[in-house]
Amino acid sequence: MTPHWRPDIPPPPGPLYHRLVDAMERDIASGLLPAGSRLPPQRDLAYALGLSVGTVTKAYAEAERRGLLLAHVGRGSFIRGASPDIAIATSFDPAPSAPAPQAATIDLRCNVPPRVGLSRMLERAVADLAATGLLEPAVQYIQGTGLRSVREAGAAWLARRHGLACDPADLIQCNGGQHAIALVLSSLCRPGDTVLCEAATFYGARTAAEHLGLTLRGVAMDEQGLIPAALERAAAETRARVLFTVPTLQNPTTRTMSLSRRQDIARIARQHDLTIFEDDAYYTYADPADRPPPIATIAPERTLYLASISKGICPGFRLGFVTLPPNVARERIMRGIRALGYCPPALGGLVFARWVADGTADAVADAVQAETAARLAMARRILGQAMDMPGAIRSPHVWVPLSPLAAQRTLNHALRAGVELTPPEACAVSREADSGLRICLGAPEDHSGLERALHIVRDGIHDPTSGDAGII
Repeated sequence: MTPHWRPDIPPPPGPLYHRLVDAMERDIASGLLPAGSRLPPQRDLAYALGLSVGTVTKAYAEAERRGLLLAHVGRGSFIRGASPDIAIATSFDPAPSAPAPQAATIDLRCNVPPRVGLSRMLERAVADLAATGLLEPAVQYIQGTGLRSVREAGAAWLARRHGLACDPADLIQCNGGQHAIALVLSSLCRPGDTVLCEAATFYGARTAAEHLGLTLRGVAMDEQGLIPAALERAAAETRARVLFTVPTLQNPTTRTMSLSRRQDIARIARQHDLTIFEDDAYYTYADPADRPPPIATIAPERTLYLASISKGICPGFRLGFVTLPPNVARERIMRGIRALGYCPPALGGLVFARWVADGTADAVADAVQAETAARLAMARRILGQAMDMPGAIRSPHVWVPLSPLAAQRTLNHALRAGVELTPPEACAVSREADSGLRICLGAPEDHSGLERALHIVRDGIHDPTSGDAGII
């Protein structure tokens, strides 16, 4: 037991709780914290370091997410060994015949599509590729923008599921959405540049911007997302050249821009010469009969459009596509591709292309959306008026507006009960950001786990003063 562990926290940059986890990781590597060590209670460590209990709580949760520790309710938090006895399931395989180990926590933090059982379809696709001699690219370097056949499948998918026509030659195959965000921001911006975005934005974009030395300027939002007047002011004040936006089921708030709002954003971008980076990872979750067109169809000359296959079909594919407008600096994009990965992996793209051709991709996407609708209905039943109604008929995440204090207390309550949530400030970019909690519905393996987790969150919302009770 190491009840007197007092880490030396690295200096900025980076959030304080991340730096505390970095110190923990360093002390584990040095042997100061051997496997099995019991960490100090969170309240005790907070007092010793002069930090808030909430900061230490978030650090312990992040350390558990990184696989550094295990938290046992009523016993404490322990440094994880090389062979952990508890595993967090991440595959989309059907349930095995033997009982799987119980997860240490129920994950409402990671925004992934729900499990629909893909193993047999994957096996068939790989066997078909091998039988027809099309599997060879999976073991070779391929061209940096991706295989032509995969980009053709991507273009067909964007036309069919996103309503966006594009030439495969203008499409880049990326290693998932996060890689696409890092690629585009690093190619269009230089350290110190300002990028405009929603006042609360996707945490992955925040992470990429911090890593690249970029400054995110949050723009105020209303129920339709970015407020045009606020965007105009921010563009004039900062002279930024890039706008990153999530217009459909915005992450984290689930708001969806109307057509007129998208037209306003496009008009302002033209007036201020803004390049729009449109992250439309959740577009396929919206109702095809009632969803506005992508901004890329309104301002195609200045919009890079990101579609994430990982968010709608299978995270393990690590597959996304970015469309390039005609005037984008393509050589910078190509240098970024070579610097960040040289070329995308081929196997997931080859399977996806096969699935697009034979209709499997549509069937999987439909199954994912049907399951998402069932989970959203469960969230509405349990959380009721505490959650905002998403800006589309299906959403893989919901937004619960809460004051900063109530959000933190609810997170503490949930963590104590074995439910992981995204820290309330993780997505905030400016003081104008809406305060609350994003609840992700896709990661729990089954409905019973999700239902239990949502009841715990509901109890924390309605009795937030219990959030500090029992912190170890």
